[in-house]
Amino acid sequence: MTPAGFEDRRVPVETEAGHIQAWIGGAGPPLLLLHGYPQTRWMWRPLLAELARSRTVVAADLRGYGESGRPTPDPAAERYSKRAMAADMAALMDELGIDRCPVIGHDRGARVAHRFALDHSDRASAIGVLDILPTRTLLRGTDLGFATAYWHWFFLAQGGGLPERMIGADPSGFADELLTRWSAYPDRIPAENRDEYLRRFTDGAVAASCADYRAALGPDLEADDADVASGNRVRVPLLALWGALGAMGRLYDIAESWRAVADDVTGVAVDAGHFVVEEAPGETFTAIEAFLARVGA
Repeated sequence: MTPAGFEDRRVPVETEAGHIQAWIGGAGPPLLLLHGYPQTRWMWRPLLAELARSRTVVAADLRGYGESGRPTPDPAAERYSKRAMAADMAALMDELGIDRCPVIGHDRGARVAHRFALDHSDRASAIGVLDILPTRTLLRGTDLGFATAYWHWFFLAQGGGLPERMIGADPSGFADELLTRWSAYPDRIPAENRDEYLRRFTDGAVAASCADYRAALGPDLEADDADVASGNRVRVPLLALWGALGAMGRLYDIAESWRAVADDVTGVAVDAGHFVVEEAPGETFTAIEAFLARVGA
């Protein structure tokens, strides 16, 4: 069901994704929103009406997820690298006539936003990264705490079709378990959102999402290493928002971790687990609005 005041559009893009599905609504300066795993653009529903009061909001499905194009995964996972996904979003902006705008993402979408700010610095006016740390920070500093809390990174990255076969036995059950495990307040995830995530978590989405995580340990990490070596940093303002009750908030100093790779960081914790938009929509909206007002976006 398309949110009131929004249009559901299949936007052709000149990348391997072929098309990006997006909700577009509101009027004013543009704002691009990206979802996480195992979700779709539906995760933004609690905030869309308020955000669209003063902006043209574009809530997009990442390639491989929801109703966006789903390229066949390649052995090196290059097709699901954050570089490829960021290129999708630049192409989407081209098709919509958007030159430059803030990009706010949650989880996997936040990793796309981070890469977008590095690869398309002239197109991002600001970025928001919700409940993540930089990929390189996590993987190069892997310890028992991260490996235990984020075991799925290493499981989903296994080759030979192993995770696809195992998840394929009960894909909706697997996704439902993650939605519950990673929430501090699982009952706050709207039932219709949860139903949509499970419905879209088909065999195709399982394969695409495994490729997404394989990319993290391959081309994504390589790209992050290259950025550190070259001194490439996020130069635009960055909002780091996290759930105080989630694993990231417990294990890391999130704001300081982002200051290591970005020049201008605003850090905000909200009363939530991992799914901050759905668990703490009011706090998350307030933080996003304050950040966008501060940076003039």
